[in-house]
Amino acid sequence: MLSAIETLRARGEKMALATVVASRGSTYRRPGARLLVAESGDLIGNISGGCLDNDIKREAKEVMAGKGARLIDFDLTADDEALWGWGLGCNGALEVFVEPPDHAAEVIGALKLALEERRTIGLVTVLTSTVPGVEPGSRLLVHPDGKTQAGLGDADMDASAAEAAMDALRNRKAGRQTLTIEGKGEASAFIEPLEPPIRLLICGAGEDVVPLVRLAAAIGWETVIADDRQNLLNTERFPQATRFVVLPNAMDLVKESGVDRLTVAIVMSHNYMRDQDYLHALLGTDVFYIGMLGPKVRLRRLLPDLAKEGVYPSEDDLRKIHGPAGLDVGAEGPEEIAWAVIAEIMAVRSGRNAGFLKHREGPTHPRETAAARA
Repeated sequence: MLSAIETLRARGEKMALATVVASRGSTYRRPGARLLVAESGDLIGNISGGCLDNDIKREAKEVMAGKGARLIDFDLTADDEALWGWGLGCNGALEVFVEPPDHAAEVIGALKLALEERRTIGLVTVLTSTVPGVEPGSRLLVHPDGKTQAGLGDADMDASAAEAAMDALRNRKAGRQTLTIEGKGEASAFIEPLEPPIRLLICGAGEDVVPLVRLAAAIGWETVIADDRQNLLNTERFPQATRFVVLPNAMDLVKESGVDRLTVAIVMSHNYMRDQDYLHALLGTDVFYIGMLGPKVRLRRLLPDLAKEGVYPSEDDLRKIHGPAGLDVGAEGPEEIAWAVIAEIMAVRSGRNAGFLKHREGPTHPRETAAARA
């Protein structure tokens, strides 16, 4: 989205940015989802299954015509969908903020730098305001250490917004809040933590890695491939790969590739001794998932063999290790196995058990309570 805004600005093309800032009931996308509407009519991103596109385009034209940002409520909680005509396919409601991305463009450089350096950052966007000098679309960036960039137009509002953003960073939750400054007024703001994408560290560069890289890249993950066979590490085989790491010594995996709390690793070199070293290197690190490709008996051999070398995984390590990697969906062949592995990583990331949705008690997505909305 950031790159698309930069590209359209460079062309001199007008645009409008639509952001889901609140949702109620069952909706296709959650707060933080974005859709960029270009003057040409092109759409980048999505906030629904396509059913709101025409309505958003109409509002975007008004914004591009200079008529100002607006907050729109698409409510489909009524029984008669035909009355509303939006056909969301879900019995819910969305609040969408549509704006000219001028203020967004002012912070693009800082946002991109933070994400490229894999630093989480808090973003505060003003939706409505009665505070003098604080305009809709104004933005404040808040770093985990409390430092801020840009500003909302009022020092007191900046301080209040920064405090709210720090809470969002701690809770990893986006939402709409009302910020009140005594004697000045109040502002409604959308506050969200923005995290770098998941980094998928793949230990091995065999043919079965090709669909894994392609599918991971399609959902926005970074992919880093490590292997000792330099001839296999190239963009012809892996055009979507983010980075290649030539690794003669498997024990140098973490030092050479880098890992953080948003890194997941999958060990799939199909070489027993290298896989043992890869697993050894990953123990005790910040990765939140370690997938071991191959049958269960293989992992049952690897762990005792590591113990013979005096290497004992901690309880935390053992919770992270998933072997065989992937969900039990009867996957056959590299493509299906890649899907099963990615789905398992998503389930681990979201704290889900990956069962059938029809058996899930309660809503598919966490719902905002009435108290929280108030």
